[in-house]
Amino acid sequence: MRELEKWLGEKQLQRVEELLKERGFNVLLVENKEMAKEKVLELIPEGATVGIGGSMTIREIGIIEELEKRGFEIYHHWKPGLSPDEDLEIRKKELISDVFLSSVNAITFSGEIVNIDGVGNRVSAQIFGPKKVILVVGKNKLVVNLETAIWHIKNVVAPLNAKRLNLDLPCGTLGYCADCSNPKKMCRVITIMEAPPSKTEIWIILVNENLGF
Repeated sequence: MRELEKWLGEKQLQRVEELLKERGFNVLLVENKEMAKEKVLELIPEGATVGIGGSMTIREIGIIEELEKRGFEIYHHWKPGLSPDEDLEIRKKELISDVFLSSVNAITFSGEIVNIDGVGNRVSAQIFGPKKVILVVGKNKLVVNLETAIWHIKNVVAPLNAKRLNLDLPCGTLGYCADCSNPKKMCRVITIMEAPPSKTEIWIILVNENLGF
């Protein structure tokens, strides 16, 4: 069963890889998170400052610990104990880092990259600011089309994040989107990237494993 799933994942990722390349993205396809981490390390120049977006995927592959061992200057606002002012300052530094690491919420089988954000710093940094953006994407992020992408993010990703962060949101209780107007609402900004922004070098590392959500 696992071999069949691995085969199907590889075929689907290969399909998306070609579509993304046709759209102008730099794309690498790897088998697992260990290989993804190695590719990320290869893409980061010595001495670069590195911004980390809010991403479970980036933390799952263990890249932050490796970068710290190698002495890179890292900006990531998920550090525990930050004051609101410190959190905001780090988010701003992420926007002007040499390299920005993150994931995406979904990629369609047409090669469109879809994100929904609350603050907006993650999607902003993917579009403009850092010299290089590296996006690590598990096979579970592939969806059929834009409509499916937005539904999946609002009804799967957002509820899981609300539950993980223990936020008092309807989706964190119900397990699906209630189209809320809650002050803590996470789904505030939707971006659809059809091609790399003209001033940003974007690398997408597709991984034949489930990473993040």
